[in-house]
Amino acid sequence: MNGYFMLCGAQGDTRLKLIPPAEGGAPIDIADVMEYLSFHKIDYDLPVLNSAITTLTEETTIVLNNDPMLPINEELVITIDADRMCAWGRFTCASDLGQSITKDEILSDLKYKGIKYGIDEMAIDFYLSTKMYMENIALANGQPAVPGKDASIEYFFNTDLKVRPTLNEDGSVDFFNLNIINRAEAGMLLARLTKEVNGVPGTDVLGNNIPPRLAQKAILKYGRNISINEDRTEIYSDCNGHVSLVDGRVFVSDVMQVENVDPSTGNIEYEGNVLVNGNVCSNFSVKAKGDVEVRGVVEGAEIEAGGNITIARGMNGMGKGNLKCAGNIVAKFIENSNVEAAGYVESESIMHSTVVAGTEIHVNGKKGFISGGKVNATSLVEAKILGSEMGTDTVIEIGLSALAKKRYKEVENELAEIDKVLARAIPIMEAAKERVAEGQQMSEDQLANVRNIYNLSKIKKTEMHALMTEKKDLEEKLETDKDAKVVVLDTVYPGTKIVISDVSKIIKKSVAHCKFVKDRGDVTMIGF
Repeated sequence: MNGYFMLCGAQGDTRLKLIPPAEGGAPIDIADVMEYLSFHKIDYDLPVLNSAITTLTEETTIVLNNDPMLPINEELVITIDADRMCAWGRFTCASDLGQSITKDEILSDLKYKGIKYGIDEMAIDFYLSTKMYMENIALANGQPAVPGKDASIEYFFNTDLKVRPTLNEDGSVDFFNLNIINRAEAGMLLARLTKEVNGVPGTDVLGNNIPPRLAQKAILKYGRNISINEDRTEIYSDCNGHVSLVDGRVFVSDVMQVENVDPSTGNIEYEGNVLVNGNVCSNFSVKAKGDVEVRGVVEGAEIEAGGNITIARGMNGMGKGNLKCAGNIVAKFIENSNVEAAGYVESESIMHSTVVAGTEIHVNGKKGFISGGKVNATSLVEAKILGSEMGTDTVIEIGLSALAKKRYKEVENELAEIDKVLARAIPIMEAAKERVAEGQQMSEDQLANVRNIYNLSKIKKTEMHALMTEKKDLEEKLETDKDAKVVVLDTVYPGTKIVISDVSKIIKKSVAHCKFVKDRGDVTMIGF
């Protein structure tokens, strides 16, 4: 029980009884006493009052002044939390000739404050039986809203695009058994949708309705060679082939196989996956919506893929070869080529090439060197050797560009503008719905205006969804950018240029077993 105080006027003067706390309760706060006395216009000597309270160990009575006082009844102060989910009562003891508060008076005070929901009469009864003064007592509690549960989709195939090739015991990389293609069989369950569960509204202590967080809906998106069950919660493969997830949509495609891409086949363009058992010769191209796997070599050719590109025996682009994909690129070696992957790039060596990866570049295996040209990744470049003893110009770049950071700011501004549009549109649509529900007539111009506002809000919500997706993607990239680094497992040679985001460093002398990070606006080398 907290310490408390009580005014006494039965002796013809004005006295203050001080009761110390019990069982670990809080001591009397002199600020509470001063506020109470000032409110009731009772004179007192502050040093005497302060001394009595600070040295209080047992019940003590002090004389405040020699003036008679009128009785003061027990008082209740009610405060409501900012979120209106709890109303607190704090009681002050009546003077010795004053009257105690009643339950009806407490209920009346709550009503006067506008509190009409969740009144805890048991708490009121308990207080009246215990008289716990100067304590915050919850007299009413709101009912929080129960949030809805978002719909979810479970996929029964590997959707992780970060699969790495196996490193053999001898240090080589196994490019022939990558296991990065998801095989599908006819009748295979591909994905299952668990539908959303709506939330339950709540109520605050003032009786206001608290809407729950809306549960996000979802649908199964899929392409050809796929069937869906009657309640549209499960999808199945209709054929043997390859299954992939692209932008939230499931695709099943069969694989086109050729021995070589050469004059006998011409250029290849295919909706699914392409498997080349041999080589891709110079001046030919392979374009596929899915993965491209080449079990031989690629010369000065062009390969584009909507998924991954795998080249088991490497690529010599002869200065004109190009690789581009929306997934990952794995090649035994890359030489004199232009390479661009939305995911990672993995190779045993990169020479005189321009390589851009959306995430990471790993150059390991027996050789593990990057020499000549320029490589660029968002978060990590890892290799055994950077540059060469001959001082070959080699540029290693990591981190996001200033353009990406600028785009993030633009997306935030666009979302803020959409919020303003919706904030103006929603009240108008709600008012129109209420008028219709009440049977009020609306003119053609009014109806046309409401329809235009509805269509505009629908368009803006679609734009908002796309921008939120882009913002989330940029946030993930910005988070990755903070930990961007270049890792050198063996040696970095002079002449190599390390660029991290907007700062750079040219290596002046050979350094071994180190990594480079951005620290305080500069490229810093850290030893292992």
